[in-house]
Amino acid sequence: MTEELRQVEQKFGIELAHVHKHEVSSAVAYYPQFEHEVRIEASEMSEHYEVFYCLEQAIRKLIVETLQDAAGSDWWKSGRIPPNIASAAESLVQKERDNGITPRSDALIDYTTFGELSVVITSNWDLFEPILKSRRGVERVMASLNLLRGPIAHCCPIQEDEVDRLRLAVKDWFRMIG
Repeated sequence: MTEELRQVEQKFGIELAHVHKHEVSSAVAYYPQFEHEVRIEASEMSEHYEVFYCLEQAIRKLIVETLQDAAGSDWWKSGRIPPNIASAAESLVQKERDNGITPRSDALIDYTTFGELSVVITSNWDLFEPILKSRRGVERVMASLNLLRGPIAHCCPIQEDEVDRLRLAVKDWFRMIG
């Protein structure tokens, strides 16, 4: 019922007050200042962001668990992370410190890009081969997902064909897990 009411609100640009106050984020207070069409577009795009967020977190978890099993709790410094990726992550941590930004995480893996996650997997293929069905397949699916990630991460609407591609790429990823 709540979802149907939310859709009516989005379609007509109205608020039916079906959500309890504690459920409304503080960002909603800014909404009247944004164009109605942009708010609708943002709501539609949020679903794709959510899917990508969950997928990226699942891939990070797979990497962490696999490398921890192989190299122990100090896996990040075990030589399994390509030096350029480790250096880039450490630079981002330092940049946040230097700018007084609250650290996003204590885990350096959270400072890697989606493309870098793919490199971590393929450069440690000996560990991921028992888990993932095909190195070439992983590279293809990750490359496709990385391209689809761009508009989602950079606040651009994606066309229906690309929504279909995203859904298929996510399904392809889960098919890769043996």
